[in-house]
Amino acid sequence: MTDESDQNAGFVKRATGVFGYSRRALDLVWTTSPALTLTIGFLTIVAGVLPAAIAYVGQLIVDSVVAAMSSDSPDTRGVILLIGLEAVIVILVAGSQRGLSACQSVLRALLGQRVNVMILEKALTLQLSHFEDSEFYDKLTQARREASSRPLSLVNRTFGLVQNAISLSSYAALLFVFSPWAVIILVVAGLPSFLAEAKFSGDAFKLFRWRSPDTRMQIYLESVIAREDGVKEVKLFQLGPRLLQRYRDIFDKLFVEDRRLTLRRDAWGFTLGLISTAAFYGAYAWIVISTINGQITLGAMTMYLVLFRQGQSAVAAILSSVSGMYEDNLYLSNLYEYLEQPVPGRVGDVTMGLDPARGLEFENVSFAYPGSETKALSNVSLQLRPGESLALVGENGSGKTTLIKLLTRLYEPTEGRIVLDGTPLPNWDVDALRQRIGVIFQDFGRYQFSVGENIGAGDVRYIDDAARWESAAKTGMAAPFIDDMPDGYETQLGRWFKGGRELSGGQWQKIALSRAFMRSDADILVLDEPTAAMDAASEAAIFDHFRSQSHNKMTILISHRFSTVRAADQIVVIHNGKIVEHGNHESLLAANGRYAGLFKLQARCYQ
Repeated sequence: MTDESDQNAGFVKRATGVFGYSRRALDLVWTTSPALTLTIGFLTIVAGVLPAAIAYVGQLIVDSVVAAMSSDSPDTRGVILLIGLEAVIVILVAGSQRGLSACQSVLRALLGQRVNVMILEKALTLQLSHFEDSEFYDKLTQARREASSRPLSLVNRTFGLVQNAISLSSYAALLFVFSPWAVIILVVAGLPSFLAEAKFSGDAFKLFRWRSPDTRMQIYLESVIAREDGVKEVKLFQLGPRLLQRYRDIFDKLFVEDRRLTLRRDAWGFTLGLISTAAFYGAYAWIVISTINGQITLGAMTMYLVLFRQGQSAVAAILSSVSGMYEDNLYLSNLYEYLEQPVPGRVGDVTMGLDPARGLEFENVSFAYPGSETKALSNVSLQLRPGESLALVGENGSGKTTLIKLLTRLYEPTEGRIVLDGTPLPNWDVDALRQRIGVIFQDFGRYQFSVGENIGAGDVRYIDDAARWESAAKTGMAAPFIDDMPDGYETQLGRWFKGGRELSGGQWQKIALSRAFMRSDADILVLDEPTAAMDAASEAAIFDHFRSQSHNKMTILISHRFSTVRAADQIVVIHNGKIVEHGNHESLLAANGRYAGLFKLQARCYQ
């Protein structure tokens, strides 16, 4: 009951500020293209005024025809001039409508691009924790699916509201001459449909927010079934029918709600629309009887009937615009909730540490992922000086990669602190800090770009520097197979684009290693399971070469292969987020603890 009350309270609050985003949307459209916005505004006024002029000229034509028919010397020239005038006005109306359509199409493209860029720019400012939060992904999905089209929709409806308000005012002025009651009937008859439409717009929005997790699951299932990185296992394990059935089940679940809302919306719309129909035909009879009784002319009857019919359309359009603006505001709230997602400020400005000889220090560092009560790291303390190497050993999930995420400030420690060159990490400028770190994660990116861009991505400052590509590729042992490719460093990788070439797992890892070495000035090198897909000979060659390139640098290695770990100056064994052993290879073997047991177990596999 409390949840339902909270939902209702939230909906009331949202409805109270229903047009809270209209001004922001208008500002967004204006700053996107002032010229197009002004043009749309001018054409809107023209398109709003001219229909009433057509109706008035139509009355003059009919009355002129009636007068000419009863005259002994009919004046056909005046009638022809009036017909020509109406034709000119009709052409102007058609031109204004075409102009509006063209301007709106161009503005739609510009605005859609701008909003999508705003969404992506915001994504660049967010922290890793945001992207690991399912509720945040719901916000992102909602913003991307609807919000890019809603600002222009809101502006178009605003201009449409103005246009129809102008038209209705001119219709009402002419109808008022016949009877003020006609104007009142015209306006009041459209209110029931408007209230129903507004109510169902709110229901549709609540349904949209409710279904976001299911919509994301459908998108995910599509990618698993239809993308090359998932299709192998889908076929091998015969998962296709099961995944497709899950996709269908989600659709069926959502379709039931969509159908229920659509049927209710249309049924009430039709029922309440009968009120407008009854009002029109009541006014129709009233105007006809007045004509028969000689109270108005035949031309006036024609004009009033046209005015009432077009007035009804204008009222319906106005109320529909208001209802649509209400709906647009609801959806725009998704966009601005996403854009206003709070991001903790990072105020560090240090680019050089106080004491470089101290190197890297973890002081009683603990960390728990957002929403988790279990610590991924607990009271971790260690020091790595320039020129030293550190190996992290432990089972999957022990906290090794988490430690690297804290070092690179993808996350901030829950407790304790990390110090680099005598300066706490929060005091460092983030960009300056990350320029000092060359890192390759186990789940490194396999970009659908050229070979050179895949390597150059390791240092965006030199992403197009072919000489650095080649140097990094040599260090990362990728140069031999790249040189064998027909297009060399210009070879397109992946299968998403024409001419793309797929690499083996080991080749991709060498590309990723080369990417880490793009930062030739980095003095902290982090390799997180960099050779998991390589054979033993390639791995040995990689690490021999790596050690030769790592003089005076701090290197951190995460690996399950002890043949690579044993050469490190320090070896840290992590278990359940805690350091359980710390030393070099010989001292840890002598201690005959966890490291020694794992080393002997692996050694037996090679005997």
